[in-house]
Amino acid sequence: MMAGLKSDTLTPGLRVGLYGGSFNPPHEGHRHVAQTALKRLQLDRVWWLVSPGNPLKDDAPAPLDARMDAVRRLAPGPRHVISSIEAQLGAGYTIDLLRHLQARHPGVRFVWIMGADGLGELHRWKDWREIIARIPLAVIARASAGPDPRFSRAAKALRQHRLPESQARALADRGAPGWTYLTEPLHPHASRLMRG
Repeated sequence: MMAGLKSDTLTPGLRVGLYGGSFNPPHEGHRHVAQTALKRLQLDRVWWLVSPGNPLKDDAPAPLDARMDAVRRLAPGPRHVISSIEAQLGAGYTIDLLRHLQARHPGVRFVWIMGADGLGELHRWKDWREIIARIPLAVIARASAGPDPRFSRAAKALRQHRLPESQARALADRGAPGWTYLTEPLHPHASRLMRG
């Protein structure tokens, strides 16, 4: 597993899921989301993008190196790549990272992977409307999602672009705007519960 996104590993035509988060700490729920996306979207790779921090959270995460090591131990296999590219680029926001990756790797079919709780907060992300115009979203149901995120502001903005779950494998090829909601058996773990 690699620390960065090297251009020779991202060849045109690859279907790559981008799974961003602070992973503070990483847990089996994260692994469940990554595995569900890999399988159901028929991705070639899932890139775990361990962020330096989350602008929407007040608490400081554990040191980046410690979280990277913990994700490496958790990630289920060679099709899962661990990256600290946000820190390497100094990208403070998801949109900055997406602009960089899409400009550098125009032939790669990226999909943004998130737990359902992330969809509920997506409208709070910097330039969220540009994000949904740039990259399709794979939203994985989570037990800790709270109010149904399928009725969130972002979901309403994407309503006409929703791909039925039965067609999820076409999401990467279809491109943005687009999203699907995957309802694998729910996994109860959440980082905030593990931090106490």
